[in-house]
Amino acid sequence: MMRSLVIFLCVQLIVQAGAALEAPQNLTLITLNTNYTLSWNWHQSPAESQDVTFTTQYIGTYKLKNYKKIPNWSTVCEETSHRSCDFTRLNLHYQAQYTLRVRANANVLHSDWVETEFCPEKQAVLGPPTVHLAPAGNDLDVFILDPLTSTNTSMKEHIPKLYYNILYWDKSADTKTKTLNNSVNQVTLPNLKSWTWYCVKVQSCYETKSSTFTSPLCTQTKGKTPWWIIFLSFLGSLVVLLSLYSCFLCCKTIKATFYPSNQLPTHLKKYLCHIPGSDIPHLLTLDPESELVSDNVTVCAKPTILEFSNSPLETLLFGPPSGLESDSSRYSREDSSSSGDSGVYSTGGGLVCLERKDTSLHLTSFQVFQSL
Repeated sequence: MMRSLVIFLCVQLIVQAGAALEAPQNLTLITLNTNYTLSWNWHQSPAESQDVTFTTQYIGTYKLKNYKKIPNWSTVCEETSHRSCDFTRLNLHYQAQYTLRVRANANVLHSDWVETEFCPEKQAVLGPPTVHLAPAGNDLDVFILDPLTSTNTSMKEHIPKLYYNILYWDKSADTKTKTLNNSVNQVTLPNLKSWTWYCVKVQSCYETKSSTFTSPLCTQTKGKTPWWIIFLSFLGSLVVLLSLYSCFLCCKTIKATFYPSNQLPTHLKKYLCHIPGSDIPHLLTLDPESELVSDNVTVCAKPTILEFSNSPLETLLFGPPSGLESDSSRYSREDSSSSGDSGVYSTGGGLVCLERKDTSLHLTSFQVFQSL
C-alpha cells in the first residue's frame, strides 16, 4: 500500500514539473509555393536556467478522427535548439490537411504540446511568375514563366487551373491601366501605339488566392521608321565621314611639312636646321637691325672681236671714218655701272689693250705691232 502511494506521488510531481515548463507560443507558418517553415516563440522564465530544446511532429488530420487506432505522429525536428523547423523536405500533398505540433524540452521535463492545422492549398502563399518583354512591331509580347516548387518544377503540377492577371499601361501618358487574364505562358498585347513606352506587371491567381504583382517592366514598341530618324542618321554618317577625311588631310599636311619626301642636301642642313644632325628645318628670319646690301649686276654678252686691216692709230683711237663703219668694226660697250672688267681688241696686224676700272673707261696703254 505504501509503495503504491509513493509511486503515485512521484508521478504527480513529474506531471506538475512538466506542466510548469512553459509551452511554445505564436506558432506561425512561413510559406511560398511548396516551401514550408514552422516557427514559434518561447519566453524563458528567470527560474529556468537549463538549456531548452524543441520537438516538432506532424500527422494527417484525417488520422486523428480514427479513434480506434492510436495516432502515429511523425517527428520532423527532434530536440533542436532553433525556434523553427523546415517541413519542405517532407513533400506534403498540396491539397491535404495536416496537424503540426511542437513542445519544449528541458532534461526530463516537457511542456504541453501546441498544435496548429495546415493545408498548403489554402494557406501556402502563391509566388509571382517570372516575366520577360519583347516588342513585336506595334504589339508587345509578354513571356511568363510559371512559379516554381521547391524541386524547381512548375506550380501547375499542383494547381492545374493557375492563370495570370496582366496589367499594362502607357508610361508616357496618364492613361487608364488595362487588364488581361490568360493561362498561357506567352501573351501578345494588341492595339498598342508604335514607338511608345509601355509598362507591364503580372500576378499569379488561383480561385480566391493570388500572388503579389511582379515589379513593373517597361519597354518600347516598334513600327515604321520615321523620316526624321532616317534624315538624322544620314546626317550623322555624313558628319563622321567629313571628320575622318579632314583628319586624313591634316595628318597628310603635317607629315609633308615636317617629314618631306625630298630631303635637303647635307651641306645645307647645317645652316637650315636648329640642331646639327636634325632633319627638321626652321624658317629663316630677317634680322631687324641689319640690311641686306647688294650691287646691281648687269649680264652682258660675250665681247665681240674687232678686226682692223692696217688702220692707223687714229682709227683705232677715234673709230673709223663715216661711211666705213660696218658690222665687223662694231664693238660692245659695257654699261658704265659695271666694274672691274677689261677688253682686248684685235686689229689684224696688232693689238689694242683697253682696261675699264670702276664705272669709267680709261685708255692705259696700247701697243701697236706692225706686221711686216
